[in-house]
Amino acid sequence: MAVERNLRVLIVDDDPLTAEAHADFVRRVPGFEVDAVVLTGSDALARLDAATASGFPVDLVLLDMNLTDSHGLDVAYRMHQKGHGADIIAITAVRDLQVVKSAISTGVTQYLIKPFTFAVFREKLENQRAFRLNLTNTGSLATQASVDNALSALRSVSPTRLPKGLLEETLAAISAELRRAEAPLSATEVGERLALSRVTARRYLEYLAESKQAQKQPRHGTPGRPEYEYRWG
Repeated sequence: MAVERNLRVLIVDDDPLTAEAHADFVRRVPGFEVDAVVLTGSDALARLDAATASGFPVDLVLLDMNLTDSHGLDVAYRMHQKGHGADIIAITAVRDLQVVKSAISTGVTQYLIKPFTFAVFREKLENQRAFRLNLTNTGSLATQASVDNALSALRSVSPTRLPKGLLEETLAAISAELRRAEAPLSATEVGERLALSRVTARRYLEYLAESKQAQKQPRHGTPGRPEYEYRWG
């Protein structure tokens, strides 16, 4: 694998909105590109076969555990049976410890629990890239240092610190609401949809704007004090 090229990512999630949100996240992380978005396990395996046959194999699979036609663990097992060498990051709301253990045993290298912020997602992808590079820059034989560095890249996840008073769960809910919205939303509108005060919603929206996860612009034509609206991306 040439270290300069983008890693090709296959997104597998049975919820179309969630799958597209993850694809949008991938596009915003340098060094990665979306290979395809699929909604079922069978489509995931078919896409992996087609990508390999084309000479541009998938490097990384973002795999939901609960799919409509199969379990993510079954997909991971069949991937390895068919000889696909793509890494797997489980992205799921499943917190059952046995599923986590089984995921690791079937080759899942990282486990990302929904909901999560873009910063956490980006860190997982960047760690995965470091893991792959550490194992491909040493030739055909691994050294102890290359193995240790590769495993360290996956394990050394520094906690993403939000500003004081902000909660990951609330931030994830507001982010999801912006992604779903067909038009920009004000703090008042977000607050009404999520049963939050306008002040609380505005704090989270301002954080998303400052971290470049949302776009902020003045809303024209509204009476009274100036109001801002926010759009995802």
